[in-house]
Amino acid sequence: MKKERFTITGMTCSACSARVEKAVTKLEGTAEVSVNLLTNSMQLAYDEGKLDTGAIIAAVENAGYGASVKGQENAAPKKEESPLEKEAAALKKRLLWSLFFLLPVMYIAMHQMYAAWLGLPVPALVAELFDGPENALTFSFAQFLLILPIMYENRKYYINGFRNLLQGAPNMDSLVGMGSMAAALFGAFAVFRIGYGMGHGDWALVEEYSRNLYFESAGMIVTLITVGKYLEARAKGKTGTALARLMELAPQQANVLREGREISVPAAELRVGDEIIVRPGERIPADGVVLSGQTSVDESAITGESLPVFKAAGARVTSATLNKAGAIHFRAEKVGGDTAISQIIRLVDEASASKAPMARLADKISGIFVPVVILLAVVAGASWLAMGESVEFAFSIAISILVISCPCALGLATPVAIMVGTGKGAENGILIKSGEALEVAQSVDTVVMDKTGTITEGKPVVTDVAAFTRTEQELLALAAGMEAQSEHPLAEAVLAYAKSKEISPLQVERFQAVVGRGLQAQVQDKPCMAGSEDFMLEQGIDISPHRELVAKWADEGKSLLFFAVAGELAGIIAAADKEKASSVEAIRKLTAMGLDVIMLTGDNERTAKAVSQRLGLQKFIAGVLPANKEAHIAKLQEQGHKVAMIGDGINDAPALVRADIGIAIGAGTDVAMESADAVLIRSNLLDAVSAIKLSKAVIRNIKENLFWAFIYNIIGIPLAAGILYPAFGIKLSPMIGAAAMSMSSVCVVMNALRLRYFKPEQEAAVTAASLDNAEEAAMDRKEERKMAMEKELKIEGMMCAHCQKHVTDALSKMPGVTSVDVNLEAGTAKVTAEREIPQTEFAQVITEAGYELVG
Repeated sequence: MKKERFTITGMTCSACSARVEKAVTKLEGTAEVSVNLLTNSMQLAYDEGKLDTGAIIAAVENAGYGASVKGQENAAPKKEESPLEKEAAALKKRLLWSLFFLLPVMYIAMHQMYAAWLGLPVPALVAELFDGPENALTFSFAQFLLILPIMYENRKYYINGFRNLLQGAPNMDSLVGMGSMAAALFGAFAVFRIGYGMGHGDWALVEEYSRNLYFESAGMIVTLITVGKYLEARAKGKTGTALARLMELAPQQANVLREGREISVPAAELRVGDEIIVRPGERIPADGVVLSGQTSVDESAITGESLPVFKAAGARVTSATLNKAGAIHFRAEKVGGDTAISQIIRLVDEASASKAPMARLADKISGIFVPVVILLAVVAGASWLAMGESVEFAFSIAISILVISCPCALGLATPVAIMVGTGKGAENGILIKSGEALEVAQSVDTVVMDKTGTITEGKPVVTDVAAFTRTEQELLALAAGMEAQSEHPLAEAVLAYAKSKEISPLQVERFQAVVGRGLQAQVQDKPCMAGSEDFMLEQGIDISPHRELVAKWADEGKSLLFFAVAGELAGIIAAADKEKASSVEAIRKLTAMGLDVIMLTGDNERTAKAVSQRLGLQKFIAGVLPANKEAHIAKLQEQGHKVAMIGDGINDAPALVRADIGIAIGAGTDVAMESADAVLIRSNLLDAVSAIKLSKAVIRNIKENLFWAFIYNIIGIPLAAGILYPAFGIKLSPMIGAAAMSMSSVCVVMNALRLRYFKPEQEAAVTAASLDNAEEAAMDRKEERKMAMEKELKIEGMMCAHCQKHVTDALSKMPGVTSVDVNLEAGTAKVTAEREIPQTEFAQVITEAGYELVG
């Protein structure tokens, strides 16, 4: 199955999105079709052997809409004016012209009412032209002429509405267009009746129809709907601010070394292997490895880490991060759509365009909503006529039902909340891949965590060495030789420890890894083994003389590596993996939320118990092989639990897929892990707490939106039908119905925008396990403050971008200056330096550049 994303044009309400989805679903070979009204997009998976994009686009066009392949997944992100911004600008222009003509219509139609209610005097010219039955034709025809420009400006409602009606798929435009057009046609009919009455001296007929023109309703209906659409477009624009900010982070230009010289090229044209120069104040345009230079890089946009990270030769750099101090020269390894920032943008974009399963009810209702409303309007109007009411009364009832009904609110209830929620998550380093994942996350009752790399740092260090049949140096040489071939995290700890002791590894032959157990090899013509306690017992190695030492180290939570030579235990190496600073707090908060938290680990029972006690965990499963993690998840699900699995996204991939929601711990360059439903970029377990709480907030918001959308229509339609008229004499006018319809959609969007104020979890305290890291961070902050002396300068004389560059170059060449940010509009320059620079020195440099330092 191939996954593709399309841009859909012409949709105005949920009835439209339901029609597009239905049309594409009918095609043979399609699956997982999801049409999003908010983002004007469609995502689907389809069988390339049975279907192609041409057939899909044709199906959408046959349904009355436009479609094109989005096709930007492999390109570097570009910041362009969004469709919502364009829509808002067009609606604003349309609204202003509509109001320009509507205000005189309203005044002509209602000036006598304004005089009676508000005491406003009627100008003599107005009274002479429009008052009295003798001026009825002028009164009516002036209104008719003034609403024509309004109807022309808002012709979209009539064109789209009646086209969809004729195609058997009426939508919101159909309701608005029918209501407004019916009012205008009734007014035109009234003009003829007035003319007939005046010509035949029937002044009663003239007076009757001059009071029931409905021209002002025809203009007001479309204008009020446009007001609502404009406010809605502006509010919807705010839902995509997180994605817009991410796209702004991606630099558009890069300085590349090609054929021995430095040139500037668009970031989209970078190639793997390009050597790139990044200076202070510039953003890194690709993922790669530093070749030369030293600097500190602000990676907060990707990892959420507030402190700059030191980079030197061999260090990895990530796209869209900000170079703070020195210049670096690095080689690009991932460019364009493969970079970290591009993958993050893709995930957020796809998630915001997805649907939550609970939206299916609204989709089903939307598909039949508009035809039912039209039928109700006809039935209600006919019923009032049958009960003896006038044609005008019945006509007003029918129009009110048409324009008060709001399928838009139903269509927007889910996508706006998902877009804001996923965007808010992305801002805080939480990438949630779909609306379905959001809905599932709020219902989990069990959280299973892998230990290594998830709860712990994933970088164990050797703490103890016990040699039995040879010296400690000989044991370490043997251990280093065997572990050099292994990819186990403990192997790295052993190699690092041996290197620190300046011990060279022994040569190893016939190396063989026993998955999940240990290693076998030939060293100095002797059979050797390394691995867990269980592995040793399976191989018949006697460890009973050292049970006390094994128990002691295991009780301390240390992981043990056993080494045997020629069938005899040669020694044990103990290593410990520190828990992350956030782990204890995250586990405490998850437990406080009423969730069962379970740790999965390959460690033995005793070690696992020691770790769990330090973490405050009540449940753990020890001795779990990587291949068996999925089985433990499946067992919990069979017991009726909704399970969230948190792991590193690689070794835990089967378990992440099996879980109801898989949450991957990953760095910025690992965001494309396909096995997980959510990715925590900062590798911080507190973000898992935030993800679940965000999920609850989003689903609660969706339920609120759906409730208000349903209740609005359930209450509004009967009111418009005149249910209160017999008992209380209350009847809604078409204008009030149009205003209510407009505001219902705006209210749904505004309610979803409240999610922007969601607060992620913060670390409450530094645990003992991370004290060393905290001290290092404090020292880093101190050093950073020493290094970064910041000063803002006020400069006069800068007139254009060339001036801005001239000042930037002059200040950048000053000794000790690490970064310069010149703001042309404000006439300021922010300078960061490694030393304290006197004002006189700045003044001299600025003056020599041809400008004046004034502050």
